[in-house]
This record gives sequence, structure tokens and C-alpha cells, in this order.
Amino acid sequence: MADTPLRQHQIDYPDSAALQDVLAVLKGFPPLVFPGEVDELRTRLVAVSEGRAFILQGGDCVERFSDCTAERITDKIKILLQMSVVLTHAARMPVLRIGRIAGQYFKPRSQEFEQIQGRRVLTYRGDPVHRFDPRGDNRTPDPRRLLEGYFHAAATHNYIRAMIAGGFADLHHPLAWDLTSMEGTPQWQEYRHVVDRILEAISFMESFGGLNQESLGNIDFYTSHEALHLPWEEAMTRRDPATGNLYNLAAHTVWLGARTNGVDEGHVDYLRQIANPLGIKVGPEMTADHLAALLRLLDPQRTPGRITLITRLGADRVHTRLPELLRVTREEGNPVIWSCDPMHGNTVATTGGRKTRTFTAILQELEHTFGVHRVAGSIVNGVHFELTGDEVTECTGGAVPLGEADLDRNYESWCDPRLNYTQSMEMAFLLGKLLRE
Repeated sequence: MADTPLRQHQIDYPDSAALQDVLAVLKGFPPLVFPGEVDELRTRLVAVSEGRAFILQGGDCVERFSDCTAERITDKIKILLQMSVVLTHAARMPVLRIGRIAGQYFKPRSQEFEQIQGRRVLTYRGDPVHRFDPRGDNRTPDPRRLLEGYFHAAATHNYIRAMIAGGFADLHHPLAWDLTSMEGTPQWQEYRHVVDRILEAISFMESFGGLNQESLGNIDFYTSHEALHLPWEEAMTRRDPATGNLYNLAAHTVWLGARTNGVDEGHVDYLRQIANPLGIKVGPEMTADHLAALLRLLDPQRTPGRITLITRLGADRVHTRLPELLRVTREEGNPVIWSCDPMHGNTVATTGGRKTRTFTAILQELEHTFGVHRVAGSIVNGVHFELTGDEVTECTGGAVPLGEADLDRNYESWCDPRLNYTQSMEMAFLLGKLLRE
């Protein structure tokens, strides 16, 4: 692919020759996904664009190599499966599950350097770049870590496929409904009633032969990440001999971040060339003209299922910013999918400098977004969360209330705060109410 002069948020490797050697090795490795899987997702997204299915996209802010364990992967898949079942029951339509997993390793950062214990070090950009531990030269970018990134992503993909093929997604699985952490909350009886109705519906359909163990455990699951580290993305891009199309085969779908969306920058130039479905993060700085220019570059044919717009405006800016964005997409005629990321626009800092998000603000952005779409005669087609299946203490609020004083109890994220298991399940139940409305 042709190089472009503007490549923002890229890594400055001290040994450029070593980087080229690593990229050559990556280009020879097998892809992590298959072009047919990408095409299958694109077909499923057409149904989403027509309002016949709903997207649940979620996972870690930034994956760590240490998270590549059976337990951690299982917990992430479990929470997305459970949430999707609640949403399917509420919306009465299929839910498309897309994980921020098996490649969500790289992060853009506002500052190139940070001060840690009196030392000026490079800001952490992800495990495939350098170590999180700032001691010594650990923060020096090492291209060999890209190979570790490939193998951790491959192991994660492999385990997810094995879990699903082995029946983990079966709703009768003993891990399916573990909501003990929510017992005793004011909403517990309501949530318990929803779960009981879901299980009763499954039992009813089985009694008529309409469902079986095989169909209950047979689901589709897709992977995604931000297309940020361009040398990595390009090394994992292959041309399909059957169609001649270029595919990023590190994931089924990738998205364009809010910090790398300049129309004359390398990220847009790269993404316009690949056949994968694309996401575009839409922040409060996005103007109508800028969005229109991106749609013309990335979806000139106005293809259903090609573009998902992921709004991340902040709860207090939805009413002022979203109507203009809805208007311009109608004028451009692109059949875009609208998804809401209620996490990134609601990040705040505690008095001690710890990053967090409040459950209330996250829910408010969802409610405001659904409301603006309803008034405009549009619909929300999906949601995009940073979440984990673990009981971390990173976001405040929820049915089991966490305050600022609780954050240090189990704050694990190396970047942005995530909803924990209980908060994620509660969010699914509350989101179900919005879908029913």
C-alpha cells in the first residue's frame, strides 16, 4: 500500500531495520480470520442497517498480554453472551455480538511522555509496543513485541472458536446466569423475572421441538479493534485471490479512531482500500462537513453494512451535536448504522487524579441518544461498551453502588475505566427497557 505523509499517533521505533524484518515475518504468517467470515459479517450488518438486528460491541479498553488466559477470555465472552440474550429478549430481534478482543492492543494517547516517580518516560501505548512497567528501558518501543501480539491474538481467537464450537454458548451452561452479586439490590426482582421469562421461553420452544442443544449453542461471534498501528494493520492485510479485494485479516471489522480521522491522513487512506466493514468513532469535535467528507471517501458506493457510526459525544452534548450528524447522513444518502459509545465522552478524574466514569452518565448518554433518534425518525442500531466480566472497581455507581473511595479496591485497567460484570448486566437490563420503548 502507498505510504502517505500524514500518519498520526504512530510509534517511533529506534531500530527501523528491525521493524521491517518483523513486518516481513508477519506478512508471511497465516491470517487470524478468513475473508468469508468478514463477508458474512458484512451480510449480517445489512440486516442491522435495516433495523432487523442490533449490535452489541464490547470488551477491554486495551488488551494486555497477561489477559490471554482461559479464565479471562471466558469471562469476557460470558458477559457479552449474557447481555446479548437480555437484549434479544427485549428487542425481539437477533443481536450481533462483536468483541473488542483478540487485537485491541494499541492506544492513542494525548501526551507522548508522562512523569512517573520523577522520571520522564514514554506514555504506555500497548503491550505490542513496549512494557507497562516504566523501569529502565522498558518503555522503549521494541518491534519484536509485535510478534508476541500476533501470537496472543491468535491464541485468543483459537480459544473463542473452541469455546463456541464446544457448546459454551449454550444457555443451559451452568455459568450462564450467575447474578448473585445483584441479589438484594432494589431492581433484583425485576431482573430475576426477566431471566426467568427467558429460560421459560427456551423451555417452551424445546417442548415443541423448536429448539435443540445444537441450535442453542451455535452462535456467531466477531472480533474488532481500532485500526491504529498502521504497520501492523498493513502487515495483516491480504488480497483475496477469488475477488481481488483487500481484507484486514487481523479482525472481522476495524474502526477509525477520533484522533486519526483527518481526511488527508494515512488511517483514512488505508481504510478506504479494504473490504472490511468499518466503524467511525464520532466525537463532539466532528463537524457535519467532516463527517460528510469521511463518508464520501470510505463509502462512495453507499453500501449497506459498510459504515457504522459510533457516537461518543458525552451525555451533556447529545442534544446539541447529534441532530446535525443525523441530518448530514440523510443528505449524503449513506445507509449508515448508528451505534452509541456512552463511555468515552463521559470520562472524568477523581480528586486524586484517577480516571473513572459514572454509571449515571453512561446511562444518560444512552437515554439521550435514543431520544434524539426517536425525534428524528431514526433508530439506534447498536451499542459499544468498554467492559469486563470481572468485578473490577473502575466505574462508579450502579445497582451495587461504588464510590470514589472504592476505586482503588480493584482498579486493573492500564488505560480507561470499564464497567464490571454487575454494572454490565444492569446496563443490559436498562438498555432492554430502551429497546422495548
